[in-house]
Order: sequence, then structure tokens, then C-alpha cells
Amino acid sequence: MSARTIPTPTLVAVAHGSPDPRAERSITALLRLVRALRPGLRVEAGYLENDTPRLADTLAGLGAGGGGRAVLVPLLFSRGYHVKHDIPGVLERVRAGLTVTTAACLGPHPLLVDALYSRLVEAGYRRSADPDADGVVLAAAGSLDPESAAGTEYTAHMLADRLGGVPVLPAYASAARPTVAEAVAELRRSGRSRIAVASCFTAPGLFATRCAEAAPGVAAAPLGAHPALARLLLHRYDQARGAIPEPAPTPAPATRRPALVASEG
Repeated sequence: MSARTIPTPTLVAVAHGSPDPRAERSITALLRLVRALRPGLRVEAGYLENDTPRLADTLAGLGAGGGGRAVLVPLLFSRGYHVKHDIPGVLERVRAGLTVTTAACLGPHPLLVDALYSRLVEAGYRRSADPDADGVVLAAAGSLDPESAAGTEYTAHMLADRLGGVPVLPAYASAARPTVAEAVAELRRSGRSRIAVASCFTAPGLFATRCAEAAPGVAAAPLGAHPALARLLLHRYDQARGAIPEPAPTPAPATRRPALVASEG
């Protein structure tokens, strides 16, 4: 009697969502890359706002048959309101027939820094001959949660190391200070004349656009379908999937042997 194979948990990428149609296209491209890196893994999207499918609908679909398992991977870079309140709120409403665990948010992590650095270089960032001329602003969404700000600040420190000691100041599109313009002004007061903006956003949208418009020089694109970001999603998934208890395997139906019939002779 052999046991049935236990399905691998589904990776559900939880995105904020945006009225900007480019955002959904960017998330779709990122998840396409994740699937290419891990063939056979079921990867679904679930949005908190604006776009579809909403996270609640994605989870309801996965749990419809009963016995489903999923790992939620927030496409968010620090632990703020969405991670601590919005996602748990959805899980409280939609749990029937589904076993779920939530992975850590994407940052801080070296793979995130790799993606940020790569997008800066793609946008034209180069170290100048004067080591005291360069400065970078790390633009993020912003949150009132101090844990979120601490995560962004740590990512800024990691990016500064990746850039060889160039100062990197975190800045925010909403809810927190400084703004990108304020961070640029602070770098200028310290004598930095070549200032670039790194975009700590998954996809294009209002916040990413607002931050890029405040850049006095190079402005990196949102991370989007960057290979390092796709690998980071899978890393967070792998870290969390061990927390999901495996259901007891269901024995396969026994194969009936044909009845033996005595032959005459």
C-alpha cells in the first residue's frame, strides 16, 4: 500500500495593488520569473487593494477543495501596517479548508540590496572620481510603524556598504519623514553634489513616480521582475514552508487481486 504524494504548498505573492495599470503588469512579470526559476511550483497573486484577484479570493479558491496549503509571501520591504494588520485580517475571514503560513517580508536582505544596486547601475549610476561627491537616497513607501522605519534604515546601511561607503539616506513617499526632497537637501548640506535615488518599490505607481520626480540626478526604476527579487521571493517561501504541518498521507486504495477460480481437469 503506497502513500499519496502530499502537494507542495502554493506560493501566494501578496501585493498592495495600485490604480496604475503598470503595477499589475510588473507583478505579473515578476511572478512569471518566479515560476521559471521553480518549475512545478504553483504561484498565485493576491492583492490587498485596487487590483484583482484580491487576496481573499485567491485564498478562497485554494481552499475550496479542502486540505490546501499555502505560504503567503508579502511583496513588502519592511514590517508595517499591511504585514501586521491587513494580511492577518484577511486570514481571519478566509481560512476554511486551507492551512496557511505567512513568510517574512522581503527586506532587509542581501538579495534586496543586489536588486537595488543593479537598478541604480541600469539607470546610469557610477561612482565619481571625487569620493566625497556621491550620495544616494533610498526611497520607500513609508509607515508610521517604527519597526518598518528600522527595516528601511537597515536596508540603507546595507546598500551603503554595497556602494563602497557612499552615504545612503532613507526617505519616504508618505507617512514618515524625511521626504526624498528633504533627504536630497540633507545630502547637499553635507557637501554631496552627485545624488541618485534608489527605488525600494516593487512596481511603478504614484509613490514611485513621486519619489523619482524629486531626484536631482539618476533615478532608478522600481525593482519589478529583477532576478534577485524573484530569488528572494523563493527564499522567503522556502524559509516559511517548513512551518506548515504536513497532513497525514492518505493511503492509496488497495489493488484488488482477481479471485482465484479452481480449474477442472
